[in-house]
Amino acid sequence: MATCFRLRSFGLPRLSLAPPGRRVRPRPGCLGLTAGPTPGRAQLRSYARGPSGLSAELLRTDSFVGGRWLPAAATFPVTDPASGATLGTVADCGAAEAHAAVRTAYEAFHSWRGVSAKERSSLLRKWYDLMMQNKDDLAKIITAESGKPLTEAQGEMVYSALFLEWFSEEARRVYGDIIPTSSKDRRALVLKQPLGVASIITPWNFPSAMITRKVGAALAAGCTVVVKPAEDTPFSALALAQLANQAGIPPGVYNVVPCSRAKAKEVGEALCTDPLVSKISFTGSTATGKILLHHAANSVKRVSMELGGLAPFIVFDSANVDQAVKGAMASKFRNAGQTCVCANRFLVQRGIHDSFVKKFAEAMKTNLRVGNGFEEGTTQGPLINEKAVEKVEKHVSDAVSKGATIVTGGKRHQYGRNFFEPTLLSDVTRDMLCSREETFGPLAPVIKFDTEEEAIAIANATDVGLAGYFYSQDPAQIWRVAEQLEVGMVGVNEGMISSVECPFGGVKQSGLGREGSKYGIDEYLEVKYVCYGSV
Repeated sequence: MATCFRLRSFGLPRLSLAPPGRRVRPRPGCLGLTAGPTPGRAQLRSYARGPSGLSAELLRTDSFVGGRWLPAAATFPVTDPASGATLGTVADCGAAEAHAAVRTAYEAFHSWRGVSAKERSSLLRKWYDLMMQNKDDLAKIITAESGKPLTEAQGEMVYSALFLEWFSEEARRVYGDIIPTSSKDRRALVLKQPLGVASIITPWNFPSAMITRKVGAALAAGCTVVVKPAEDTPFSALALAQLANQAGIPPGVYNVVPCSRAKAKEVGEALCTDPLVSKISFTGSTATGKILLHHAANSVKRVSMELGGLAPFIVFDSANVDQAVKGAMASKFRNAGQTCVCANRFLVQRGIHDSFVKKFAEAMKTNLRVGNGFEEGTTQGPLINEKAVEKVEKHVSDAVSKGATIVTGGKRHQYGRNFFEPTLLSDVTRDMLCSREETFGPLAPVIKFDTEEEAIAIANATDVGLAGYFYSQDPAQIWRVAEQLEVGMVGVNEGMISSVECPFGGVKQSGLGREGSKYGIDEYLEVKYVCYGSV
């Protein structure tokens, strides 16, 4: 549902919810708004297609259940993190709506599981095609609600769509087995069957890709889903629902129940404890994941979790420093450091430490530009909210108080309250918060080390293990370190590792299971053994 908002202004009036199934029309005077200049801000622009040029057809504010757009008794505001302006108001679903959506998905499962793999494949492919046709409009929605630069949002949209393409192909490759037995009059078969209803709980930092990576696999396997998107970014999930409907995904197969932060706990609990739910898939913090695991344990539900990380980025003396700096820029500053696999701790060997820090600082100053995600040339958008900014500030302040040196950055950016300067710290030690906690912001702390053994010990001295990176030109060292790092994914001389074809997931308290790749669909399948006797 289209709503009227400004990219860089505050105090926009909230919009009322339209009747179910209808889109919100821009208020008179919404387009072509102008305002006096604000310090550090450009004048407001005018747009021809609705608020900030977003597609009115794709902007929805109701929940989507059983193929219908359903309002809720209450709504909650969604804001632009770059400006603080209200983008619109969205249906604030509660536990009752969540349980109703689960029942709808459960009823739909009985027919969806019987749809042929070829037909499921075809429908997912149609959904993929529609995403690619609408990728520019979908990317603008991502930038509006998450703040990430438009070029990154466009990249996410392609990545997101590719999961639907990948799993449309995997739908036709769910194979069973025939097992030779010791008895001549028996035959042993193994079938793979869909689990049932899957509760999908997703984060705000990749509001589209984290949905399709889970939902693509679930639907391909024959499961139905209820999606609870992050309260900061519900518009992307609802836009996907609009396209799923257009693609012909049957009613009840893909459902979305948005909710506010105030209701997130009750909705999450409902989706994890409802007896009709067979599977839970969650991406988010380790702390929240533990709560959901507790809920799931009471009814022994299948669970996949992609949780927090504390990725080490190791640069050995043998590394190509320029290559390492390039990888560090890509790994650290994508989405302003708000990714679960971004480098959180830079471990640099003494012999090249000074050279790396100097070149890293120069690259940051030359290539990073803070601004609104819709502005051309912006590489660093806002953090998602002020709480996120406060955490970065806390990590910087703690490090400096314990002896760290600010090489560049170190404070909030003048652009706005949710913006923080890309920051590089040297003289960092292991006792500092930035070495022990996931920052989730544009902070790069550098720790100096002497030996390979020391680097591995520092890298593994944590209870999480999602991703890790290292740079080396020594073949023997590459094998040793890749095998010894206690993480689920390793980038060797590479700072960008995510791909639809490869398994995504962590070890330790970074999660359970794998997403994407040929392994991702197995998370939504049950293995059944059939013994056929008296042959």
